Amino acid sequence: MAEAGGDDDIRSRRQQPMLARHRTKEQVEQQKKPVQQGGYFPMGYKEGFSQWKPPTHTKTGAAPLSSSESEMPVTDDATHQANPVKTNSQSDPYGPRRWQSNLVKLEGKNRYLNEFSVERIDDSVENNLVMLHGYGAGLGFFYRNFEALSRAPGWKLYALDLLGMGRSSRPPFRVNAKDRQGKITEAENWFIDALEEWRIKKGIDRFTLLGHSLGSYMAVAYALKYPGHLNKLVLASPVGVPEDPYAVAADLPEPEDSTLANEFTQDQNETARSHADGDQNNFLNSRSKAPTTASPKQPPRKPLPKWLTYLWDANISPFSLVRWGGPLGPRFVSGWTSRRFSHLPAQEAQALHDYSYSIFRQRGSGEYALAYILAPGAFARSPLIRRIAGIGRQWVGVRTGGMVDGEGGQEERRREKGVPVVLMYGENDWMDVAGGFAAEQKIKEEREHILKGASREDKSRDEGSAKVVVIKKAGHHLYLDGYDEFNEVMLGEMKEVADRERAKSRVSVR
Repeated sequence: MAEAGGDDDIRSRRQQPMLARHRTKEQVEQQKKPVQQGGYFPMGYKEGFSQWKPPTHTKTGAAPLSSSESEMPVTDDATHQANPVKTNSQSDPYGPRRWQSNLVKLEGKNRYLNEFSVERIDDSVENNLVMLHGYGAGLGFFYRNFEALSRAPGWKLYALDLLGMGRSSRPPFRVNAKDRQGKITEAENWFIDALEEWRIKKGIDRFTLLGHSLGSYMAVAYALKYPGHLNKLVLASPVGVPEDPYAVAADLPEPEDSTLANEFTQDQNETARSHADGDQNNFLNSRSKAPTTASPKQPPRKPLPKWLTYLWDANISPFSLVRWGGPLGPRFVSGWTSRRFSHLPAQEAQALHDYSYSIFRQRGSGEYALAYILAPGAFARSPLIRRIAGIGRQWVGVRTGGMVDGEGGQEERRREKGVPVVLMYGENDWMDVAGGFAAEQKIKEEREHILKGASREDKSRDEGSAKVVVIKKAGHHLYLDGYDEFNEVMLGEMKEVADRERAKSRVSVR
């Protein structure tokens, strides 16, 4: 592991196009192996049709979802909830532990979050870790982290599917704002308001928040809009940190183009990133290095493929390719899963393919927010580098969105005293680690500014900090590629939280 310090090569690395030269050594070696029958899409037509074909009844929940809203009942009645799986201390050296899946009902029609939790039964819950997945993923992608992280005494783990993604409900996504910032704020609020409602429903006051990729972006937006509830923020390969001139100035989709205009065609699935080279994480991130030109009144344009820009501006989700593909959908997904999970044991790779297809095929919803948050090329329209210094420095209270507060005129309100921020990247990550170092510097400069002239006592109470950690032999999905080291780092961060919270409790008792 490492906490990235003086490695100039790492510090100078920019957001990478996912080309062959950026693949990990393991991926390059894997691609030298003979290609399975079927070429780029290794799954055969018969097998793909079999996976796509609806069952004779829908009680299994495996039938392809139609464009109509789900009628699946969601209730707090314990008889309708999944039975927990329990281990005992004889078979589980860290047991007994309880593993449970649950649907948490939110206010409004067809709004609920899918939740997976793990806890040590004999321990009282002192701290909570909440995990948010990235775009084109679900909470199941953290399967190599649940067991290790739930070993921490006094901790309860929650992994959530973002609203409109994974196995959470799929309500229609719409924006009503006409102005640029209003559209961005509405898109962010779609996810983070649901997270806050979930927190209140669960009765959790403070927690550690871990987000990956898009989940990291939303974690930052949550920390800014709902201050006072985080005791640590861990951003794993966060999207949207660096600033890009095109992304911050390019036009956004119009509200009427935003969601369900083509929903009647979406009777099948969501797409995988099978067009990508590189580490096969996101085909939308490939950038040409050709020079760009722009008039003084227009943002500089990246030379992205016209078809990509058109689809993005039209807010056509890449997952629609799988839905539109019908029985070809599983084959499309296999083009991504066979490469992305090629380093895993065959049984795990197959399980992840099945899981991915099962969530990619679902009705489009939260995916349509992406065009309001990111421009083509995966750069944020409202870059986090402009806002990240506000984490842990907000005035506690109600606000309309995840923007940074000003300094004056709010003396009657309580202000946060800093939140530790950890930015984690894979050694072969295509995400911008240089942006992580820039964010670290911004956070530290803000701390110095806030504490300038403060008393020794105020300085000792401040909890703000930032650091960058690089996980070796890992790409964008560092929690999966380098899970052993990732889990070790996370357990260390969780221990620091537990020790700090325990010390604060002792002081408050005196």
